[in-house]
Amino acid sequence: MAQVTVTIDGKAYRMACDEGQEEHLIGLAERFDRYVSHLKDSFGEIGDQRLTVMAGIMVMDELSELQKRLMGVESEVVTLRKTRDDALTKADKNDTALTGALGGLAQRMEALAEKLAVKPAS
Repeated sequence: MAQVTVTIDGKAYRMACDEGQEEHLIGLAERFDRYVSHLKDSFGEIGDQRLTVMAGIMVMDELSELQKRLMGVESEVVTLRKTRDDALTKADKNDTALTGALGGLAQRMEALAEKLAVKPAS
């Protein structure tokens, strides 16, 4: 297990993570620190714990909004797939009908060609 030191609100925290996840954890900590810094700039010194809770709530609010958007996108994807599948089914039916019509037309043309090729005996 790897260990990294992250800094939140000027305080260092030693954290463990899976091997190879060190940069990801550092990036997450930096993003969270920006939330804390924003709140600190807005409200001043209101206590570490309160700042951390408020920043956590802001992150969860953002996550909630992203989850709603994701659900909307997933719903759109389902609708688009159904529309595509319906269009493909309709296209297959049209292809089948066209193939049948062309086949029938070819048979009629061949029959007509045979009639025209037969010469009456004189």
